[in-house]
Amino acid sequence: MSMRIGVVLMNLGGPTHEDNVRIFLKNLFRDEDIIKLGGGVTQKAFSNVISKFRAPSVAEDYKEINGCPNGCTGNKHCFNRKNKVVSDCCSPINGLTEAQRRGLEKYFKKIMPGHEVKVYTCMRYWLPFADQVMDDMVEDGITHTVLMPLYPQFSWTTTGSSFRDWENVVKEKFPDGNKPWKEFHVKNYYHNESYLGAINARIDEALAEMDEETRKKTHFIFSAHGTPLLEVRSGDPYTVEIKETMEAVMARREEKNSYWLSFQSRVGPQKWTQPNTEDLVERHLEYGIKNFLMIPIAFVTDHIETLYELGVELVEDMEEEGFEFENYKVMNGLNDHPGYIRALAEETVNVLKHEISEGAVQWDQQSDAVPENGSARREKSAVKT
Repeated sequence: MSMRIGVVLMNLGGPTHEDNVRIFLKNLFRDEDIIKLGGGVTQKAFSNVISKFRAPSVAEDYKEINGCPNGCTGNKHCFNRKNKVVSDCCSPINGLTEAQRRGLEKYFKKIMPGHEVKVYTCMRYWLPFADQVMDDMVEDGITHTVLMPLYPQFSWTTTGSSFRDWENVVKEKFPDGNKPWKEFHVKNYYHNESYLGAINARIDEALAEMDEETRKKTHFIFSAHGTPLLEVRSGDPYTVEIKETMEAVMARREEKNSYWLSFQSRVGPQKWTQPNTEDLVERHLEYGIKNFLMIPIAFVTDHIETLYELGVELVEDMEEEGFEFENYKVMNGLNDHPGYIRALAEETVNVLKHEISEGAVQWDQQSDAVPENGSARREKSAVKT
């Protein structure tokens, strides 16, 4: 049988209609990798209560950044697409992840014309779920599967949770253990040069919209999703990898703006990684610094954390406190930036290097050779940074 490769892009997902905001939140808070309540009745009760309480306000936030104002741009499994519904409460992550999927599949047709490569989207907390994706893969006759998280830095709460959910569904679908494909995992890729280059390209795009004087006095605030300190102390590598990503990005920049790292989106009474993004911006404003470029370093797809929390909520909160900005800008997410699409392709090829024939990949002019494997790239990047 000829090789048929399936690349599964794993992402968070987001509600597609006001009616499923509560269900999305319930799925999120039921995840034991995020909220550690031991599962069972306690976890279920907690997720039911908190999702009911938070759904109305969260729905209003999604309405403000509605991702599909002119019709569904999401996956083929989206209810809005199937029912031809125009939603006013759809997370942008859905359509943007679909754009990443299409972009990567198109790129593989260009660089691997001798192989059939299908790209799928698998969301953790909303459609399409793992079981739907597996049904599609069986129908397409996939023989080799690459699980590709849209989280460049590894955390048990993101990549780990997605891998665990996938494995649980595999056990349910194929109880005899004979799944119809070989499976490969990409754990992280935060030192991938194409990925780092894409971030710097987005930074340059944002700076290009400023005059020279504003650019010089703009402070970079790298903002990542926060993590409970309990996770950090238990050995979760995410926070360290975020810091290394930031330093690698800045090491590749000729002009050095002042830069800082902060963490956003904390939930609940636990102690989280510090400093909090809003607190850090406020501290800068108190010192008279009024020019900011917000760089969502851990988010490769724009969604509520970038477009609303950074783009809307933070500014409104600061203005309510009486602060004023001279210039405040949020960097566009990587989304389907060509450099990021290339990074995903490079990491896919790397884990399949023992399965595909030498010379099977025809890389474009950005590189005159097949990319080095992950460990080699990490060693080289470590020297640079």
